[in-house]
Amino acid sequence: MRIPAPTPKGGPVKAQLTIPNWTRIYTGKVHDMYQPAHTLAHSGGETAMLVASDRIAVLDRVLPSIIPGKGEILTRISTWWFRQLEDVVANHYLSDNVPHEVTGRAMIVQRLRMYPIECTVVGYMTDKAFEEYSRDGRIGGVDQPAGLALGEKLPAVLFVPALKGEVGRDDETISFERMGEIVGTEAAERLREISLALYERAQKIAGQKGLVIAECKLEFGASSDYGDDEFVLADQAFTPDSATYWLDDEVGGSHPRSFGKDYVRYVVQDEAREWIRGAGSPPILPKKVVDEMASRYRFVQSVLMGE
Repeated sequence: MRIPAPTPKGGPVKAQLTIPNWTRIYTGKVHDMYQPAHTLAHSGGETAMLVASDRIAVLDRVLPSIIPGKGEILTRISTWWFRQLEDVVANHYLSDNVPHEVTGRAMIVQRLRMYPIECTVVGYMTDKAFEEYSRDGRIGGVDQPAGLALGEKLPAVLFVPALKGEVGRDDETISFERMGEIVGTEAAERLREISLALYERAQKIAGQKGLVIAECKLEFGASSDYGDDEFVLADQAFTPDSATYWLDDEVGGSHPRSFGKDYVRYVVQDEAREWIRGAGSPPILPKKVVDEMASRYRFVQSVLMGE
């Protein structure tokens, strides 16, 4: 069961919106999902509205700070990527005809039966990958050659599935075999194939703009009509929240700058880990970190979309 996100103490997290004729049915780390209260709100019983907030989460926990304008940027980037990738796989985006309360940071989407798997694709040695590699020479449970360095391209692109945790709980990396037991072998193989194809296409597009996607996280669903098992890309697509962006000319260095929420994780991870263990208070982001993070989100949008 999905549970509402806790409201952290000590920070300026905004209250949940009340949107006339729409009912909030789910609160995630960053996104909120609404359904039409009746047919006058939106025609079609299989639609929902996905609203991107300005919340920021690290280590699978929502921080008591916001990044102003983040929700609008995530929505614009997701919409842009959905259009770039729609020939690879169908996606849940339907329109941006949303109530004025959430104009610019919401989209009308197809309601789906979501696969409980977060499909991660790793192409470069990110900090997270390097932590695992340093422990046992593996990434996502897959053996890697010795001598790989932080920031370099991996010998082969990896598909790393995880069980998506509830809000406030860690995602759990699992084996591909375990994924097959959960969703079925055929579905697991198809989800891996689609994830790798999406990453390859997105990497090519980003590369033409001087960016590298070091890794990404993707989510999929199927039609709410049982028996219709078409795979549909859902949630967000290659935003700085769900993908690690580097500059192409910094790849190979010891620590490429991250133009995504990894930047915030670098700043607060020690304090956040203490908080998660119950030994401290939730980290409050300094204004300079908030401003820098907002700047990095805007940078990715500008480079990708030419704005």
